[in-house]
Amino acid sequence: MLAQIDWSRPWYDTVRPAYQRLALAGEDFLEAFNRSADALGLCNHRGLPLRFVPQGALPEGLAYEEFIGATGQVPTRDNLHDFFNGLVWQTFPLIKRQLNALQAAQIAQAGIGKSRGAARDAATIFDENAALLLVRESDAARALVDELRAHCWRAALFDKRAMFGGDVQLWLFGHALMEKLVAPRKAITAHTRVIFVGDDVLSLPYEKRRAWIDAHVAAQLAGEGLSTSGFTPLPVLGVPGWWPGQDQDFYLDTTVFRPKRSKQDSTQAVAKPS
Repeated sequence: MLAQIDWSRPWYDTVRPAYQRLALAGEDFLEAFNRSADALGLCNHRGLPLRFVPQGALPEGLAYEEFIGATGQVPTRDNLHDFFNGLVWQTFPLIKRQLNALQAAQIAQAGIGKSRGAARDAATIFDENAALLLVRESDAARALVDELRAHCWRAALFDKRAMFGGDVQLWLFGHALMEKLVAPRKAITAHTRVIFVGDDVLSLPYEKRRAWIDAHVAAQLAGEGLSTSGFTPLPVLGVPGWWPGQDQDFYLDTTVFRPKRSKQDSTQAVAKPS
C-alpha cells in the first residue's frame, strides 16, 4: 500500500519529515505512529495523550470526532487515507487538535444529524482538503492572491510563476487531498487558506516554519472560528513546478481552471422558473 506513494513529489514535502521519522519496517504503521506520538508529546484538546487505535475501537453510534475529543484515541484503518491523517497529526498537531475541538463542540451542541452544519462542514473541509498558502506581505504577492481569488489563473500561476517557492509557498494539510494525489489528476483542487507573513517567517528553516504555521493557524481557529467562505480554490497541479508541461495553454483548460462565476450566474442557477 505505502509503495504507491511517490515521496519525490513536491506536494508531499509537508509530511515527508514525519514519514521519515517513523523509520517504518514494512507497512504496520500503527505502532510507529504511537511511538512518534509519545516522542512528540501529542495530546487532544482535553490534554489526553493521543493514541492511534484500530478502527474497531470506535463504539457503534459514536461520532469519530467526538470519540477523539473524549478519549484522545484516533481510530485508524489500514489505508492511505488514515495513514496521511496520522502524518498530519504529527506535522500540525495544534491545528488538528483545534479542529477536533471545534468539531467536538459542534457535536455536543447540535448532536449527530443528517446535516453537519456550517461550522462543522468548514472544519471537515479544512481537515480533509485544505492547503496553507504562505504569502509574503508585499503589493506584488497581494496582487497574486487577488488574481487567484478572481480565478485569473494564467496571471497568477504562469505570469507570476517565479514568485512560487520564495514569496509564495504552499503547504498541504488535508489528508484526503494527499491521498488523491497518490494518483495525480489535473482536476484535483485544494481549499486554500491564505496566510500573509513577513520575511522573518518565510526565511525560517523547515522545522521552525512548520511550528510557526501550526501555532499561528491554531490560534486563528481558536479566536475566529472557521467558515467555508475563507477558502480559495487552487488546482494543485497548477502550482508552478509541480507538474510538467505548464505552458500558457495548460492554464487555459477551463474544465480545470474555471472562470469565476458571477453573482448573476449564481442567482440564475438557483432561481426557479416562473
